[in-house]
Amino acid sequence: MSVPSWRHTSYAQQLVFGVGAIDQVPDLFRLVGAKRVLLVTTAGRLDSDDGQRLVKILGRALVSTYAGVSSHVPAPIVQQALQQARRDGIDGIVSFGGGSCADLGKAVNFFFEQEQGMPGASYADRPLLPHIAVPTTYSGAELTPFFGMTDPLTRQKSGAGGPTCAPIAAVYDPELTLGTPPRVSAETGMNALAHCVEILWSPNRTPESEAVAEAGARRIFGVLPLVVDDPGDLTVRASMLEGAVLGGRCLQNGTMGIHHGLAQLIGGRTGIPHGLANAIVLPHAIRFNADAVPQAIVRLQQAFGGVADPADSVARLVDRLGLPTRLSEVGVTEDDIEAVARMSQTNTNVRANPKPVSEDDVREVLEAAF
Repeated sequence: MSVPSWRHTSYAQQLVFGVGAIDQVPDLFRLVGAKRVLLVTTAGRLDSDDGQRLVKILGRALVSTYAGVSSHVPAPIVQQALQQARRDGIDGIVSFGGGSCADLGKAVNFFFEQEQGMPGASYADRPLLPHIAVPTTYSGAELTPFFGMTDPLTRQKSGAGGPTCAPIAAVYDPELTLGTPPRVSAETGMNALAHCVEILWSPNRTPESEAVAEAGARRIFGVLPLVVDDPGDLTVRASMLEGAVLGGRCLQNGTMGIHHGLAQLIGGRTGIPHGLANAIVLPHAIRFNADAVPQAIVRLQQAFGGVADPADSVARLVDRLGLPTRLSEVGVTEDDIEAVARMSQTNTNVRANPKPVSEDDVREVLEAAF
């Protein structure tokens, strides 16, 4: 029996959870000395009652607002937000909304540090632009040190990041999720579940990330249908938001694989929401990896209530949530599948899968999901 060897990294982060937690955002900025804050969000979130509440809470510290966030973070909006950050002389970032909002906030800090010649090199470094994330969905992006970004010309989505890209705080206020539509809740909840699944088979997982991933998978699998059934139930919303915390936390020490790699490529190519791509592809990714990761399969069986085939359990969950179950139902074409198969070998996540993945393997997985 071999002796394990691993390295676990923790980031300087504070997680604030509870009803009314949004009111603590100014105090968190004061702790890090930020006085000129950029708000990154969508137009809809900014105009909402919660968005206007955040604006009021930030008060004079809010000197710049970028409300042009869109799905998959197209490169031009990163350029626009970065230009605005420079122009307004900001020293802190607050993102408000889903994973794309958090990703844009991380991207602004990343490229700002690159421009200043001061990119973070280790977990001991501190960001030039402290970022406080206020999530309203279940993506987990508010905790991770990397972000996704899409080239609109090539329609390819790739990632970047570094240790100082991780937000220094995440503020989880369950009340802020009450206005998130059930469909968006279901899609982003499946994204959180997929994070847990992939960490359970990640070659780079640590004992802590593995334990957190299993706990997250169990929580999300049980509570996500309740959110869709009764999206106004604050207790259920809070429980699901805690599941999303676990999904984000486990990602900090582990790599993703074929599932997230294909979801990224499909989303960048077709524009379908990342969470929806996650939901459709996940059962098929589990089936593909099953023979190579028997321990992960056992953990998933336990997390999903002891059912023999976790892939079938996930497929039934997707159907239970009322989400599409086939790529062909959401506008993906055979040409898209061929293009994704060709691009797959350059995707970092696909290459990090615990089982080797060829172009033909990708075609087979996507055809099964088609």
